[in-house]
Amino acid sequence: MDNGNIYQFNVKQLNGTQISLERYQNKVLLIVNTASQCGFTPQMAELVELKKSLLGKDFEILAFPSNDFGGQEPLEGEAIATFCERFDTNFPVFDKIRVRGTYADPLYQFLADKKQNGKVNASPRWNFHKYLIDKNGKEVDFFYPFTKPGASKIRKKIEQLLAQ
Repeated sequence: MDNGNIYQFNVKQLNGTQISLERYQNKVLLIVNTASQCGFTPQMAELVELKKSLLGKDFEILAFPSNDFGGQEPLEGEAIATFCERFDTNFPVFDKIRVRGTYADPLYQFLADKKQNGKVNASPRWNFHKYLIDKNGKEVDFFYPFTKPGASKIRKKIEQLLAQ
């Protein structure tokens, strides 16, 4: 297996079921660590809009709630799902994980470490940090939380990757 891509990882859905990220092969992905009580939480609605604007294209958003920053994700499991319903979330939201530090989920260790992913050295500094993944599961870029999901620089990169 190619260790330079995200398909080597399994992640846990909110219902506890493990799935392989291989399920998202041949899709451009935006992976985001989310939180329900953050100043950036309105970006949930912007993520929904981004997904709607690319409906029918090989694009998906993968959201990973995390309580790593300021305790801003106190919710668990079903409560996270209920919270996401407020935004009519149209993308998968996975089980709460750690996204930085020694105990970070293996996916996020990979995303943050250039030695593992071959491209990017950037661990999340706050909620709503975004990683952009190409159709081969390779990390190509990242965006800090203050870059909104609908920002032209994110949209342009997604469109470029979709055209490849």
